[in-house]
Amino acid sequence: MLTITTTKDYQTVITTFEMTPGTCEDLLDALRDAYDSFISNQPGFISAALHVNDAQTRIANYSQWRRREDFQAMLRTDEMRVRNRKINEMCKSFEPVMYEVVQTCS
Repeated sequence: MLTITTTKDYQTVITTFEMTPGTCEDLLDALRDAYDSFISNQPGFISAALHVNDAQTRIANYSQWRRREDFQAMLRTDEMRVRNRKINEMCKSFEPVMYEVVQTCS
């Protein structure tokens, strides 16, 4: 379960994707498949969520990992390298960035 908290128990990664409305669904399908069949089975994976803007020109992906090294190891696998090349073809840009949660509000 996705939990946003300031504890240092895990690493937060927010990835943004920029694409055209015509490729949004294809990109979502590729991301869903990546999480369902590969990423969610990788060591250190905790949870993830996909968010799409109303114009279908941006996707934000929020994921949580036990450690920074777990996320980096997943990115370096042969399977994820192939998937990321295909994902890159469907969007104008994408960028994963690691963050530290410094405050939450409820």
